[in-house]
Amino acid sequence: MTTSFRKSIQLLGIILTCSMILCACATAPPPAVIEADPGILRVGVSPDAPPLIFKQNDKISGLEAEMAMALADYLEKTAVFVEVPWEDQIPALLDNRTDIIMSGMSVTLARQYKIAFSKPYFKSGLMILVKDLQKFTFITNRETAFAQSITWRIGVVKGTTGEALIRQKSTGAKAINAYPNQEEALKALIAGRIDVFVHDAPIVLMMAAENQSDGVKPLPVMFSEEFLAWGLRKNDPDLVEAVNAFIDQARQKGSMQPIIKRWIPLAE
Repeated sequence: MTTSFRKSIQLLGIILTCSMILCACATAPPPAVIEADPGILRVGVSPDAPPLIFKQNDKISGLEAEMAMALADYLEKTAVFVEVPWEDQIPALLDNRTDIIMSGMSVTLARQYKIAFSKPYFKSGLMILVKDLQKFTFITNRETAFAQSITWRIGVVKGTTGEALIRQKSTGAKAINAYPNQEEALKALIAGRIDVFVHDAPIVLMMAAENQSDGVKPLPVMFSEEFLAWGLRKNDPDLVEAVNAFIDQARQKGSMQPIIKRWIPLAE
């Protein structure tokens, strides 16, 4: 075999390989869907919100993850975490791709129109994360914060209660920037592209603790009062009842509060 012929064969092989890869990419099927199974609890999570739900060494971790394992054990099922983008959580549940949303979701009227919620397991709210705390020491309550927001470039996470509240209450804000996740919002805050970041209190406190070297700090003001609960389908009343029974039992036995305190030490 001549050298030129050998190179031609090798080149043809490379072309065919590339063509196969391109075809595979073009026709690749969507990610496998975990079918409904009476022995499995498919838990919808968006693991980018420590300490509630996040990835640690490629493993789903956090308050909601520990709760999910305890709930599955109570239901005599196996918990399987299904990673879902935040904005797809409710559609995934309604499409029967998941059985329950356990991802730091607050109860709102808009969400209650679409899905059922378990009994709330934690009272939370929205807080403000800032870069230079000295500039915000005069903010002592949410009324002051809303009044001052006309001078702020405010960061929120798209599709959250934080975005909804800010768009409703801070219509005169200098700017409202919605980010796909809290990491992008944090980068913007540290870089000075926004003045404040409004998000769930447990997450804000965790972000402040993990990024002290960048000077970010939380304002000791609650923007709102919210309740965290788990999302379920309205046409699955048996599961809703069973989940509520789990919450009642965990409260009665005192097994829920230690889990909450472990992940949110400042929780009441």
